[in-house]
Amino acid sequence: MCLCEAVHWKFTAPIESVTACNCTACSRYGVLWAYGHEGVDVSVTGPGKSYIRGSKCLEFVFCGECGCLAAWKSLTLNKEGKRRVAVNVRLIERPEMIADLPIDHFDGLNTFLDRPQDHRCVKDMWY
Repeated sequence: MCLCEAVHWKFTAPIESVTACNCTACSRYGVLWAYGHEGVDVSVTGPGKSYIRGSKCLEFVFCGECGCLAAWKSLTLNKEGKRRVAVNVRLIERPEMIADLPIDHFDGLNTFLDRPQDHRCVKDMWY
């Protein structure tokens, strides 16, 4: 949840890894993402405010009170009719719950491809 506890996310599937992206947005926000699908395994609730990037493909969801970035949502559905959502795991109340999850790296700045695994986990980038 965010700092003021107004915006929450809930992930119902096990989180097996998180992603650090180096795109212009993610590098500024300093987030770590866990991915799912809206209404399937992840939900975001509360009075969020949105920012839609120039490319009109993602909606970033912030708390309207404290400003924490909670999630991003795809503005299009995939071929199965599902909306991709990523939640910011840095908002988790108990970081020790995810401390040992591996971090996947994604090059959203240049190649739009996964980068090689460097065997770091959340605690290596958090604590």
